[in-house]
Amino acid sequence: MARVKRGIIHTKKRKRILRLAKGYRGGRSKLYVLASEALKKALSASYKGRKRRKREFRRLWITRINAAVRKEGLSYSLFIKGLGKANINLNRRVLSELAISDPSGFSELAKKAKKGLGE
Repeated sequence: MARVKRGIIHTKKRKRILRLAKGYRGGRSKLYVLASEALKKALSASYKGRKRRKREFRRLWITRINAAVRKEGLSYSLFIKGLGKANINLNRRVLSELAISDPSGFSELAKKAKKGLGE
């Protein structure tokens, strides 16, 4: 039986890794072993970063909402609870955007949340 040589596949695999590692410094962009290690770390870090970004944005939105709600004489948790009881379903991203761009509209929401709490 004829021998199968895998030179093309081998080269393709290595080229792909080195292409992805382009821009890294030193041997990490030139040498396959170093490049593959660097790439593994970089890809795992970027995956974690995508998850972390969502967390950080949510924290930012909550901080903004809390700051705006404190001016209305409520705490963040009571505000969210009041909105729930008043059947107002807005996510935190929209609420924080309202707090920044439309303070009067946000104060109306705060009043409705207070009414939902029974204050």
